[in-house]
Amino acid sequence: MDLKLAGKTVFVAGSSRGIGKGIARVFLDEGANVVLTGRDLEALRNTCTALSPGREDRVATFAGDLSSTQVIQDAHRQVIARWGGVEVLVCNVGNGTGRSGFHLTATDWGSIFEVNLWTSIRLVEVFLPAMVEARRGTILFISSIAGLESFGAPLPYSAAKAALEKYSKDLARQVASHGIRVNTIAPGNVLFPEGAWQRKLDGDPAAVMSMITREVPLDRFGEPEEIGAAAAFLASDRASFITGACLVADGGQTRA
Repeated sequence: MDLKLAGKTVFVAGSSRGIGKGIARVFLDEGANVVLTGRDLEALRNTCTALSPGREDRVATFAGDLSSTQVIQDAHRQVIARWGGVEVLVCNVGNGTGRSGFHLTATDWGSIFEVNLWTSIRLVEVFLPAMVEARRGTILFISSIAGLESFGAPLPYSAAKAALEKYSKDLARQVASHGIRVNTIAPGNVLFPEGAWQRKLDGDPAAVMSMITREVPLDRFGEPEEIGAAAAFLASDRASFITGACLVADGGQTRA
């Protein structure tokens, strides 16, 4: 299936590794121009080197902390200068770490909400006006199944992801008349080098694989490129009647 993404410009927040890297790879494979972003300059360079061969003219990088509105504005100006516009914004920002239990401080809540909710909102606030002016665009949020059901994740993380999914749904209704679609992907357990599940697997492989077999009907981890394929479809004209949706990609783990 031709997703007709060739020539479109895609900004992937948090794409130096893991799910973001998988998303970037799939969009590049579909012929899109892709902006890779990340705070770790070395990781960003390595990812660019890995994904660029044969398509160097379609890859750009931006290093910086996208929790800052000023940094996001700098990134937006650079991509506008190079490609003239952004058709697809992928907000892949988040961190599942945090203190467990219910004896939490305002700092515990604030730091997790900052990275898992507010950064995505700031990205939208910077990129959305140009999309409205152009009367086209797609926004994708990468959330988590922890925002949909209770899996024992830290309370602030689950709450922030639930808020992100609700923000996505309501935003979709508000911008639809401007020709813009908004959707969310809620991944389950995705395995990649240096990721949280790789660390858990290295620490206690028997326990981790027992959990996967017990909880995930497909009996395996997901791969970053599988989330990338879902993102590419939702961003494409093939999904032109889909907005305000939350696509769960978890191997069947969720039950509700």
